[in-house]
Amino acid sequence: MDRTQRPRSVLDSLGEELIGILTPVSICMFTVVLLVCLLNSDPFSSASFSSIATAAYSETDSDSPWDKLLGAFLNSLVFVAAITVATFLLVLLFYLRCVRFLKLYMGFSAFVVLANLGGEISVLLIDRFRLPVDSVTFSILLFNFSVVGVFAVFMSRFSILITQGYLVVIGVLVAYFFTMLPEWTTWVLLVALALYDLAAVLLPVGPLRLLVEMAISRDEDIPALVYEARPVIRDDSRLVQRRVWRDRRSSQNDDDLENNEVVNVVRAEEDEQRSEISVPLIERSRPESSETFLEGIGLGSSGAIKLGLGDFIFYSVLVGRAAMYDLMTVYACYLAIIAGLGVTLMLLSVYQKALPALPVSIMLGVVFYFLARLFLEVFVVQCSSNLVMF
Repeated sequence: MDRTQRPRSVLDSLGEELIGILTPVSICMFTVVLLVCLLNSDPFSSASFSSIATAAYSETDSDSPWDKLLGAFLNSLVFVAAITVATFLLVLLFYLRCVRFLKLYMGFSAFVVLANLGGEISVLLIDRFRLPVDSVTFSILLFNFSVVGVFAVFMSRFSILITQGYLVVIGVLVAYFFTMLPEWTTWVLLVALALYDLAAVLLPVGPLRLLVEMAISRDEDIPALVYEARPVIRDDSRLVQRRVWRDRRSSQNDDDLENNEVVNVVRAEEDEQRSEISVPLIERSRPESSETFLEGIGLGSSGAIKLGLGDFIFYSVLVGRAAMYDLMTVYACYLAIIAGLGVTLMLLSVYQKALPALPVSIMLGVVFYFLARLFLEVFVVQCSSNLVMF
C-alpha cells in the first residue's frame, strides 16, 4: 500500500483530540481555583448558600461526622432526584417537539447565569480590588455581556471561539457557586453525580440515552449547553478535504466526493507544508446517522468531540474544593481529572459510542484528593516530630 494511502490509527490523532478538550477544561478549572483563592476568606467554614443541594440538610460545625455523612447523602439524593426528573421532563418536551420552548428556556437560563451569578462575582471582585466603577456603567456592561453571551451560545453566526469562551465562562460561574456547598455535601454529591452520569448514559432506560437516541432518529440537535471542540489533525496526502460529516472513506471520484458532502478540496504537493483539517476521532460503519450528545463525551455530526458543560462544572468544583485545603492537593486532583479524561477518550475510541465523562475523572480526583491530604498531614506531623527532637 502506498504511504499516502496508509489508514490512520486512532492513537495517531488521540493526542490532538485530547488537547482540544484539555485546554478549555484546564482554563475552567484554573479560573475557579483562582476565584476560590481570591474570594474565599474562610474556606473551612460550613456556611453556604441555600440551594436544592442543601434542601434536606444544613451542615454545621457542631454536627458529628456521622450526622454530616448522613445529611450529605440525603442532600445528594434530593439533588440527583431533581436532576433525573428534570431530564425526563426534557425528554418528554423533546418527544413532543417543543424545541422552540426548550431553546427559549435554555437561553433564559444562560442569561440568568451570566447576569445574576456573573454580576455577584463581579461585585465581589470589584470590592476585593477596590475598582472605581459606578453602578450605571456596571449594569450596562453586565447586561450587554449577558445578552451577547446568550446569542453567542444559541446562534451559529458567532465565531466558534466566542461561543466556546462563553461556555467556559458559564461553567466557571456555576462551578464557583457550587464550591460554596458544605464540604461533606460536596464530596458525596460529586460521587453521586458520577454514578448518575454512568446510569443516565449507559442504561437502556437512562434519560440521556433516550434523549440521544430520539435525536438520532429525528436527525435533530438537542438544545443544550454542550462544548464542541474542533479537532485538528494533519494529512500528508495530495487531497486535503474538510468534511462536515463523520465519514472518512477515501473518495475515488468526483461523485463520491459530492455524496460525502466535501466542502472544499485543495490540491497540495507532498513537499508543501502539511495542511490542517477537521475530522472525527472514530470511523463509523454507518455514516448516515448524525449523533449529538447532551452530556458525557462523544462525537457530533461535524466529527468534533462534544463534552457536556456539566462535566466542566463538576471537574472545576472538585479542584475548587481542593483549593480550599492546599495547592498541592489541587495539582494532584488536576492530574487525576486529566488522566481520567484521557482514559475516557481512549474508551470512546474503542467502544465507539457516547460515554459518561464524569465517572473515571471524578473517582480518580476524589481518591487523589484524600490521598494527598493524608500524605500532607503525615508529612507535617513527621516534620513537627523532627523539629521537637532537635
